[in-house]
Amino acid sequence: MAGCIITIDAMGTQTAIASQICNAKADYVLALKGNHPILYGQVKNWFEQQFSQAFKGIMHSYDKRVEKGHHCTEKRQIWCVPISQQQTLHNQDNWVGLKWVVMVVRVPDLWNQTNNP
Repeated sequence: MAGCIITIDAMGTQTAIASQICNAKADYVLALKGNHPILYGQVKNWFEQQFSQAFKGIMHSYDKRVEKGHHCTEKRQIWCVPISQQQTLHNQDNWVGLKWVVMVVRVPDLWNQTNNP
């Protein structure tokens, strides 16, 4: 597992799993949703505040993608922010190896899905 990037959905977003991945010399991308309500709310509020201020003074990266397939178009916007740019997160020290917080906004093109079989 050394050198790999492990991705896990929200169900697997647990501090013990993050520790196991880091102990195996791998990196992780874990989905944060309502399964961690305090942390999720904190991250969501922080990003909303930064959007309203256009990320002024915050080091970050941004990308957008448009993907087409299976009769639909999906647009994604991605913001990546180093953990050093955020306030201390809820139980942050329990997340071994935490370096970045990433927000993905996905917009499916429903018209294509329903009107172009």
